[in-house]
Amino acid sequence: MEEIAQKTLDIEKILKGKMGSKAKWVPGFAVNWLKKIAHQDDMNEFLWTVRDLKGTPWLEAVLKYLQCKIEVKGLENLPSKDDPKRYIFVSNHPMGGIDGVALGTVIGRHYDDNFRYLVNDLLMNLPGLAPLCIPINTTTKKSRSFPQIVEEGFKGDYHVLMYPAGLCSRRRNGEIRDLPWKKTFISKSVECHRDVVPIHFEGRNSDFFYRLANISDRYIKKVNIAMLFLVDEMYKNMGNTFHVTIGKPIPWQTFDRSKSPREWAQFVQDQVYQLPSNH
Repeated sequence: MEEIAQKTLDIEKILKGKMGSKAKWVPGFAVNWLKKIAHQDDMNEFLWTVRDLKGTPWLEAVLKYLQCKIEVKGLENLPSKDDPKRYIFVSNHPMGGIDGVALGTVIGRHYDDNFRYLVNDLLMNLPGLAPLCIPINTTTKKSRSFPQIVEEGFKGDYHVLMYPAGLCSRRRNGEIRDLPWKKTFISKSVECHRDVVPIHFEGRNSDFFYRLANISDRYIKKVNIAMLFLVDEMYKNMGNTFHVTIGKPIPWQTFDRSKSPREWAQFVQDQVYQLPSNH
């Protein structure tokens, strides 16, 4: 039983880990609703079947389970796995679930698992994914170890895959697009001499999700309510084909003082959204 407990998604345990003693005040019906939204039973059944897989094989199993296909353009732009340099791969984040799994599969296959995601620490609850993660605590005040963990990630001997928006895309004025990208990847690119590989992922969540995300962002700023629905959105996208476009690496020397790091981040974000039309 011990092994099963370690391998399953446990909403109550996650709440306790995030809220501590306050978790007991969450009403039972709310916990049950969260379990349903997170597809806890379906997920646990799947996680149990792939309990022996880790890293890229685990990601591939998730895609197979979701019956999703990926079509990739620009594979030739991925630096060779024999290249001694380490890169930062940055992408838009339209879905917050399948896009992460799909890109991890592409990068993981190409580099024989030698990459790490910079991700929300909630994903550490998935045993098959955890070995590929550099966790960021996004739901409570950033822990003291946050800068150190990120620092070690960028100075380590593996490629880094990240979503500079920090959240999945929002729909504003009818357009589904990331919020402005944070500048961390620019400063780390320059500091660690890592070229940046831009990637565009074509996909979307439901209209319901984007409406909810906008309401949450506007009125319930402290809690990202929309995030609770990401697993549900993943199930809604079962069986779909997604298109990925990989651009040419941008040398770290590009990010000079002619623009601020924030402006360079915006520059790369704009490049990412132009990728599909340039291929």
